[in-house]
Amino acid sequence: MDVTPVVELPKLPRRVSAGHKGTYGKVLVVAGSRGMSGAAVLCAHAALRSGAGVVQLACPADVQPVVAAAYPGYTTFGIRKHTDGTFGDGAADEVVELARGADVLALGPGLGREGGTSAFVRYVLDGLKDASVVLDADGLFAVSPFVDEFRRSASFVLTPHPGEFARLTGLAAPKTEKERAEQSVAFARKFGCVLLLKGAGTLVTDGARLYRNATGNPGMATGGSGDVLSGVIAALMGQGLSAFDAAVLGAWTHGRAGDHGAAALGQTALTATDLLDHLPAAFRELETHW
Repeated sequence: MDVTPVVELPKLPRRVSAGHKGTYGKVLVVAGSRGMSGAAVLCAHAALRSGAGVVQLACPADVQPVVAAAYPGYTTFGIRKHTDGTFGDGAADEVVELARGADVLALGPGLGREGGTSAFVRYVLDGLKDASVVLDADGLFAVSPFVDEFRRSASFVLTPHPGEFARLTGLAAPKTEKERAEQSVAFARKFGCVLLLKGAGTLVTDGARLYRNATGNPGMATGGSGDVLSGVIAALMGQGLSAFDAAVLGAWTHGRAGDHGAAALGQTALTATDLLDHLPAAFRELETHW
């Protein structure tokens, strides 16, 4: 496998003395549905915790009051909805218009898997071919049957867990580290994207480079952890890191927050909200290298 191993972490962008919220990127999170509003909250909150200057959260109107009340730092948009609480007909046009004013789009957490969601995700991606995108969770589920249509630029990050990756590739989930690396690199090369394959020893590759993450612990195997990761990566992209560097640094920081959380609380009790609470300690470690 002809690939360059990456061992050094990218530098966290330095905050400038004359900076303002516009300096550090605008992230649009498109997430949530009835019963899964928490995924949207975790992703958007994580983006703020990771240095994004402005975070906007577009969710079905049905859950807007819930996500707006959950945290005051982001602004919310209630998008037209179906009676089942998912994004409704015409919602994609609204989202595309909002996304054109953002630096990066985080798409997928908690969208649900109803029939119209797949069409919604595909329409949004088709309308934003040159946008910087982090695609996760139900967004990955939505595009998996149509993945051949989505050859994207290097500013497109996919963050599947092994089951989602198997659905994307049509292959059995990789079982060995060698299979994980080979399949990840091949996928990234084929589709011209950055792939972050979750798991113990998360892999990040753009098809030419491969990073194996060493932070994190089994306590992070809990619902919502991946939603936090998506917000972290999107925020780093919004601050000017390349998609590959943002995914590498995001994986390290997310895992390091989990390690801080486990040290304080133990692995058994660790939750996704604990990762939010411990992101500052992880970023502070990176700031010592400024």
